[in-house]
Amino acid sequence: MVEAVPLHLLLAAEIAADVRLPLSPSGAAGIMAIMDAYPVGVFRHSTPVSDADHIAFSRCFGPLPPPEIIDQSNLDENGEIFADEDRRLAYKRANRLWHTDMSFYPVRATYSLLASHAIPPSGADTEFADMRAAYDALPEALKARIEPLVAEHDYYHSRVLGGGPEPTPAERAERPPVLHPLVHVHPGSKRKALYLASHISRIVGYRKDETRALLEELTAFATQPQFVYAHRWRLGDVVMWDNLATMHRATPFDDQRYRRDMRRTTVRENYAP
Repeated sequence: MVEAVPLHLLLAAEIAADVRLPLSPSGAAGIMAIMDAYPVGVFRHSTPVSDADHIAFSRCFGPLPPPEIIDQSNLDENGEIFADEDRRLAYKRANRLWHTDMSFYPVRATYSLLASHAIPPSGADTEFADMRAAYDALPEALKARIEPLVAEHDYYHSRVLGGGPEPTPAERAERPPVLHPLVHVHPGSKRKALYLASHISRIVGYRKDETRALLEELTAFATQPQFVYAHRWRLGDVVMWDNLATMHRATPFDDQRYRRDMRRTTVRENYAP
């Protein structure tokens, strides 16, 4: 039986499992059961886990699309800090907006697993918001209004919103926008949840100003302190979260002075290449 210690009343727990060790099907089922109750799981290690162990552990929870591990650092291919004007860093800074991983794909992300390999001395926490608890607390009239709505998720909408450059036509063609319900039923807990992200460019049937007003209202409500857990990273941490139950964001740090080497795997719903 996998044990866990709550870190937050609603949405986070430290899980007593070692990502570097083989995980049995019953062990994976135990972790997923904990994640249905606490959709942010923290796995502590004294040193960073290897990419191979990170990938093998993640595969226990579902399919991983290529590439199986993604660089989420402020470092270039030579391990040097990106220049301030680098286009790639501008896009990475958009992760400081509240978002849900890979909502801009037709096949959504279920779990993300982020491993720390180098962390700055201060800042750079990751904040998570519980989208089930937020939905539950909404006024009934607002619930009735938003349940039928469908949102368009666009990768480049959030990149530009976060200060990045406009994409080229070729880049846009590679990542066309997709539609997802604004409210869905979380598969594990069977609770209704908001499916929000800074990637949302419009709500079907709404004017641009109506879309912005509703998204700002819902995001402000869902990210109130009682719904949020802030994870303060330690070297070797692996944090796993459920994208169908949470929204998250990176917090600022001096990315021109300090290295932050983070690597992420992302499990997808019924992924097939």
